[in-house]
Amino acid sequence: MPKVTERLQHAWNAFVNNRDPTITYGDSFSVSSSYHPSFRRMWYRGNDKFLITAIINRIAIDVAAISVQHVIADEDGNVIEQVHDGLNECLTVEANIDQEARAFRQDAIQTMLEQGVIAVVPVDTTLDPTKSNSYDIKTMRIGKVTQWYPEYVRVELYNEKTGHHQEVILPKKMVAIVQNPLYAVMNEPNSTLQRLMRKLALLDVVDEQASSGKLDLIIQLPYVVKNEARRMEAEKRRKEIERQLEGSKYGIAYIDGTEHITQLNRSLENNLMKQVEYLTNLLYSQLGLTAEVINGTANEETMLNYNNRTIEPIISALVGEMNRKFLTKTARTQHHKIKFFNDPFKLVPVNQIAEIADKFTRNEILTSNELRSLIGIKPSDDPKADMLLNSNLNHGSDFMGQNPNMMDPNMDPNMEQYPE
Repeated sequence: MPKVTERLQHAWNAFVNNRDPTITYGDSFSVSSSYHPSFRRMWYRGNDKFLITAIINRIAIDVAAISVQHVIADEDGNVIEQVHDGLNECLTVEANIDQEARAFRQDAIQTMLEQGVIAVVPVDTTLDPTKSNSYDIKTMRIGKVTQWYPEYVRVELYNEKTGHHQEVILPKKMVAIVQNPLYAVMNEPNSTLQRLMRKLALLDVVDEQASSGKLDLIIQLPYVVKNEARRMEAEKRRKEIERQLEGSKYGIAYIDGTEHITQLNRSLENNLMKQVEYLTNLLYSQLGLTAEVINGTANEETMLNYNNRTIEPIISALVGEMNRKFLTKTARTQHHKIKFFNDPFKLVPVNQIAEIADKFTRNEILTSNELRSLIGIKPSDDPKADMLLNSNLNHGSDFMGQNPNMMDPNMDPNMEQYPE
């Protein structure tokens, strides 16, 4: 095992060891100063983004609920053990000083859905990733790709040492660049989501105009307004009516008997709301969402469809790119994998768990302790709880080898073991 001094000597940081291409925004950070924690940027702002934010936040929360681990698997892909290294620590406990593992996953998915692509950057590693592939990741953060090069990317990344975002140029081979699987639906310039956002913005403009407080009146004067003197007199009359309305407690003014007023602020009929509803339903169908998923009243079949069509492609894209960039080819040949694990009993009602548990144990698929851990109950100390056996059968002392009438396996089965 390398000594502490050796680890410190070879340690690498994306900001410290990448000074030349770094562009720093803002002043340097001092210990005595305070700052707003801006490591998580909100990209969608404005009143017209409320629906979009709700959809993206719902998907990000559901994806973040799936645990991700660095494991060793067998030939069939079954997990043998969990690897206790820095990468697994980032995936299961703490990704950086600001985010624990689940918050990091939620940040990654939400930024990916908003921007279309993200960069998962190893910030602190044991060795220089540009010179060696045998490094362990200590901390990682989510960055925004600002510029693309053939073998490098310029990434806007939060620097926890200064409290500001910086741009660093990093090789693609060490950065997990994850593209949104739903990019064509959400991030394309003329995609359903972008069209819906434009319609919502137009709808907000129409609502503001309708509720602006203007009267939109046309005053018909008893004379023809063609020369300059008449126009000045008409302007004076308009200001007089405005003064009356502004100074009146109830907004009442008077006019001459020969004058007529026409009000224009009639409600305008438009199909913006119908278009918004149509695009919303279209977006839901393309994302595999329903209104019941958003408000939490979806049944098991609807949630299964949502998990298969929406959640699984997103988490698979993230995990697949991490496997490709954060694990060497040697590690992959040694069956090291980054895998995600979804709780199969999360959507099962309580009254069905007992029936499912009975079927799993009766058919010797899972042990009692394995089922207890799945539903959040601590393991039992009974030795039978770790054995694959059908508890509905009366094994008694035969199973424990305590029955004196049990046949000796070395004896002829046609002979009586205990003759009278």
